[in-house]
Amino acid sequence: MGDIIVESWARDRTQFIVDPIAKVMANVGISANAITVVSFLLNVVAAVAIALGYPLWGGLLMGLIAMPLDAIDGTVAEFLGQRNQFGAFFDSVFDRFSEASILIGIAALSLQRQDDLTVLLCLVALLGSLMVSYTRARAEGLGIECKVGWFSKTPRVIVVATGLILNRLAIAIPVLAVVSFLTAFHRIIHVYLVTHPTSEDSGVARG
Repeated sequence: MGDIIVESWARDRTQFIVDPIAKVMANVGISANAITVVSFLLNVVAAVAIALGYPLWGGLLMGLIAMPLDAIDGTVAEFLGQRNQFGAFFDSVFDRFSEASILIGIAALSLQRQDDLTVLLCLVALLGSLMVSYTRARAEGLGIECKVGWFSKTPRVIVVATGLILNRLAIAIPVLAVVSFLTAFHRIIHVYLVTHPTSEDSGVARG
């Protein structure tokens, strides 16, 4: 349930900022999908800035503009009455594109710095992040809710943005790699437990 707790905590503490901005965007007719695309494009610009040797500016753009924008699109969809399955799918797909773009930018920067270890860890973190999303998507495709794990999208973005802004990528990327895989394995275990209930859970009396 960590995923739900973290997302709810962040949403509750930023709702007073998100709602008025989302209402203005909805009133001028900006769609949620358009916001999703703009957020993605800003992340691409941030990734390019990082790759060109400006991790601080990339981190600020990613963490202070692109990420808040991404948090607004769902609320805009609610105000416009446009919440639907395609919107959720569209948002999730572009979230993965955004995350991959940033990690590619960090890998490119690390290559220039001849930091082979961070390049490798970027690839590991990218795989782990994709597996966090895939395990949930695959489970939900089987009709199993799978929102467990502490490091869903928002915490992962915060870790990367903090590492970029504070120039601590040597810490942030290994942390991201480890927690992403821990979250993915947590979800695997969760699905196993759901699909293999104990005798007690299934209501079978023990002899």
